[in-house]
Amino acid sequence: MDSDYRHGIKEHTMKLCALVVGHKKNNPGAKNQGAGLSEFEFNEQLAIDIERKVSNVNVQRVYRRTYRQLPSDIDELAPDFIVSLHCNAFNQQASGCEMLYYHRSQKGKAMADILQTKIQTALGNKDRGLKARSAEDRGGYLLRYTSAPCVITEPFFIDNDEELGNAKTNYDQLVAAYAEAIEAIAVSNAVVT
Repeated sequence: MDSDYRHGIKEHTMKLCALVVGHKKNNPGAKNQGAGLSEFEFNEQLAIDIERKVSNVNVQRVYRRTYRQLPSDIDELAPDFIVSLHCNAFNQQASGCEMLYYHRSQKGKAMADILQTKIQTALGNKDRGLKARSAEDRGGYLLRYTSAPCVITEPFFIDNDEELGNAKTNYDQLVAAYAEAIEAIAVSNAVVT
């Protein structure tokens, strides 16, 4: 009898999502000066809460040591897919939700579509769409050099007071949207096979 079967029922192996906390404590990324809140601080708590909310997928939080080592650090976990948490910033006026994926990855694009739909709906921000990236583009190194499909999420502009306020007000919905997207990705034939 096949070792994957016990009592006539095939064992179900849960998928693994590497949930990357963008940036790090001593290099915290974008910041909302008025609120004194950095991209790293917001996303570190968000990652913890997403991990608690997801029930049908194994989630492993990943913190970066260096940007160059990040793809190999993630690959050591052998995840089925990767979600990297970020926030956009520009001029305190720009707004919206977008997802970045590697331009040659159909699985990454399918993931980005699931994440964009759930997160943009939860926050109600302007839909900036899916952004294909090459290895040379901002964020492209991570997207290109991980073995599993990867998406960098940019759900709102942290330097925009209105968008940060909206993300805080709708925080529970944001956590739920990420959790729902991760669970949908795990069962999507377009992403995980």
